[in-house]
Amino acid sequence: MAQLSNLYLFLYNSLQSVGWAVALFRVLSNFVVTKSIDGAYSSAGELICLLQTVAFLEVIHGAIGLVPSGALLPLMQWGGRTHFLFAIVRGIDEVQELPSVFITFLAWSLSEVIRYPQYALSCLGHCPCWVTYLRYTSFIVLYPIGMAPGEMWLMYQALPYIKEKHLYGDSLFGLPFSYYNFVQAVLLCYPLLWLKLYLHLFKQRKLKLAKQHGKKKKM
Repeated sequence: MAQLSNLYLFLYNSLQSVGWAVALFRVLSNFVVTKSIDGAYSSAGELICLLQTVAFLEVIHGAIGLVPSGALLPLMQWGGRTHFLFAIVRGIDEVQELPSVFITFLAWSLSEVIRYPQYALSCLGHCPCWVTYLRYTSFIVLYPIGMAPGEMWLMYQALPYIKEKHLYGDSLFGLPFSYYNFVQAVLLCYPLLWLKLYLHLFKQRKLKLAKQHGKKKKM
């Protein structure tokens, strides 16, 4: 059973690795060809939407104990990204060519072409030390870039369009506030929720690199 679980996780993480590598290639090649950052969504947006949808499996993996992450933090990350991607970027044509989309997609893609291969190789039990180090170090720079000038700035820029279009109506799921008010609240809470995840990653980094250092000593 453990072997089957490892095989499944290896295949899942390998497919995500390939998908995000293609997304990164599309974003960068579009930039090189057009010499513009405006086409990030048109070049890779639909693929990233697909990859992000499939990533809900990671919440399930944690919930059923397939991986030790639990369900809460994966759900927070998946929910934040999915809302940003589908409700904001995909839902508002006017924001799709803004620089923040390029910044976000680049930061996400770089993070995932490191994270998923590290997971896949760990399933095999043969992950090079430098890959693990890169996995638990690159987020220090990439996560803040994706969050501040990427996701948060784009949500702020989207507010006038949400208000003008009356996006998703006056009441969100029957609640006594509009989607415009919801996004304002999200912008206020986002840094705190993001910080919780960011600090959790630092804890993970300390544990993983200490474990790796311990293995080196034994060798």
